Amino acid sequence: MIKKLTPFFQNITPSLLHGDLWSGNYLISENDSPFLIDPAMYFGHSEVDIAMTKLFGGLSEDFYKAYHESIPADELTPYRIEIYQLYYLLIHLNLFGKSYYPSVINLLKKYF
Repeated sequence: MIKKLTPFFQNITPSLLHGDLWSGNYLISENDSPFLIDPAMYFGHSEVDIAMTKLFGGLSEDFYKAYHESIPADELTPYRIEIYQLYYLLIHLNLFGKSYYPSVINLLKKYF
């Protein structure tokens, strides 16, 4: 398994992550200021937060554009995002049941 994944994870720099970044934890105040709520912070690859945002609908294209202006995507970014989503899908499979099973199996077959 390590040999299969190693090529995707070269030169990763840890970042402080929100840890539970999805549209329900991104709010806009009455004066149009953005707020992130309900953090579960830890250090990891910045794309983990991006993977979580894209798992259940995503955020605006402006959000991703601004993100990638600070941290550019590379040719492996879409693959790493899928691999990172596997973690969240396994948690949801465990907590919420079999509706997540097909997504888990698809990613396992694709990468393992």
